Amino acid sequence: MLLKERECCRCEEIAAYLDGELDAASLSLFEKHLEECRSCVAELQEQRRLLCALDFALGADDPNLSLPQNFAQVVAAHAESDMSGVRRRGENKLALRLATGLAVIAFLLLGGARLSDSVFVPIKAVVRYGASVLALMGNTLYDAGAGLSVIFRALGRRFIFESHPIGLIAFLLFAGALVLLPRLIVRYHRAENH
Repeated sequence: MLLKERECCRCEEIAAYLDGELDAASLSLFEKHLEECRSCVAELQEQRRLLCALDFALGADDPNLSLPQNFAQVVAAHAESDMSGVRRRGENKLALRLATGLAVIAFLLLGGARLSDSVFVPIKAVVRYGASVLALMGNTLYDAGAGLSVIFRALGRRFIFESHPIGLIAFLLFAGALVLLPRLIVRYHRAENH
């Protein structure tokens, strides 16, 4: 709510109002708007204070300095229009990203050689160790699978193919179990849900 109150809905008209550049109709509409809008009144007062400060600062130093009559109003109008980018929400995030990126680049440029010895060498060792552990686990699983397949093949030949009636019965039981298994799983889940 405070942010919305501080936003100025007619900022460009404030500068024109202070410079005396509004025509009669626009002047009347703007003054009527000032009666209803507190944020524009606050902005108008702030710009008037800025103009007074600029007039005082520029007039007190050198009396021989000749400036245009409406110099303070022009500077204030340009300052207001130049500050419009600060009010965008994403600008702070963008500035933070740029500052972080510049800090990282400066850190890498200034301490990159030292960083490679102290940080990257241990990281490479950890990655190498992790890769060797994963390779060992993969080889172990492959060898276990190969051994089990040899054992099952030998047992299958001996029990199934040497005796034809037992092999046929074993095959039919296995096929029946494969057909019944999905039905049993569905019944189990239905009973669990009820």
